[in-house]
Amino acid sequence: MGALSRALKNISRRKIRTLLVVLALGFSMAIMVSIPAGIMANQESMQRITENFSKTLTAMQEEINKTATLIECSTTPSTGMQMFRPGGFWGAFNQTYVDEAVVNEICSIDGVKDVIPFLETSSNETIEETLSTPFGTRIIYRPAYTIIGVDLNASLLAEYSVLPTNITAGESLSESDNGNILISSNLTSYFGASVGDAVEINGEYFIVKGMFESASQIRTVYMELSDAQRVTGLNGKISKLYVYVSDASLATQVADLIKAMYPELYVTTYQDRLENLQRMQEMYTQTLSNAESSIAQAQATATQLIIIAVAATSLIVFFVMLYSVRERTREIGILKAIGFSNRNIMNQFMLEGMLIGVIGGVAGVAIGSIAAPFFFSLLLPQLNLFGTQRPTRPFQTQYPSVIGTQSYSAATLSPQLILLAICVAAVLGALGSLYPAWRASKISPIEALRYE
Repeated sequence: MGALSRALKNISRRKIRTLLVVLALGFSMAIMVSIPAGIMANQESMQRITENFSKTLTAMQEEINKTATLIECSTTPSTGMQMFRPGGFWGAFNQTYVDEAVVNEICSIDGVKDVIPFLETSSNETIEETLSTPFGTRIIYRPAYTIIGVDLNASLLAEYSVLPTNITAGESLSESDNGNILISSNLTSYFGASVGDAVEINGEYFIVKGMFESASQIRTVYMELSDAQRVTGLNGKISKLYVYVSDASLATQVADLIKAMYPELYVTTYQDRLENLQRMQEMYTQTLSNAESSIAQAQATATQLIIIAVAATSLIVFFVMLYSVRERTREIGILKAIGFSNRNIMNQFMLEGMLIGVIGGVAGVAIGSIAAPFFFSLLLPQLNLFGTQRPTRPFQTQYPSVIGTQSYSAATLSPQLILLAICVAAVLGALGSLYPAWRASKISPIEALRYE
């Protein structure tokens, strides 16, 4: 009978003891692979949000640089989009509106060149979404899409970029395009429609004239201002204005006058947008710095936990194998009597320990693949990579910010971690058996045969 066959037979004969060692090794290996998997998942998430932030920041900077003559007036300090949670609102601003008559009043201010009114409001329909985090999933409810009504004046459309330019299908809206809409491409599946199809919005049907690629996950429908006012029941109301001055040097003066005339409006100029952008950059730099510190702390804690788990497992293997040597003293004596050398005896016990380690490693991979998120959240400080608040956008255009979107990678075991776990478990089994195996090899055959 070969050494491997004898090792397997000895392991199967002592099921309870083997199971104890396998469970100890299994949980140790599960911890060893789950913690790095969770840390790598958070690092990937942080890398994505950093890249996303850099791209968005660059795009905002370029856009702001083109808007020195623009004054933005809005009824809310952010998008006005509402996010719902079960039983109430989640982080929402109350949507308010002003009378459309303010357009003509602002147009009459000296230095004002053009005014473009908008109506931005959430749809009546909501959708349910599942948000994945390293600590599980949660259900959120948000409006299915945002309706943006725009004054489709031909001269204004030609001079200013008030509609999305990244059209992917069909064409953009034009003057007097009543009854037509422009939708973001991420609404295709929701409406089940493409260019030329009719879709229902708040009980009315509109023809999809074109689609554009959204710069974020926000779903948007553009339509003529009068259509938006009618379909939402907000006749004569607007929520935002773009005020263009004839010269950039007049922007601050006109903005101050608008603030005095309409205190209910949030007024931002080119300089305000630059300052907001700088504050956003500082906030995210600090947030990412905190996240890096949290991950570094988690890595240090992880190292300590892994060392403790490995040491504890090694001791369990050691004591179990040592007890096995004592229990099998007479068997060792018989093997030596029939010609087994000290080296053969030592190799036999080392092989048994290694096989138990491999079985424990496989069990650890199986446990870790299922419980990796649980182990990670239980044993390490919970990481909040991106903060709890969605930042206020410094400039609200058809290119909405996606920096605040939370996105997590699931903690999954890579092939490298799986191979590492099995190898480490085998090594631990062998090392834990080293001294018991050496001790077994040194037992005198005569003493062993006399052992009861």
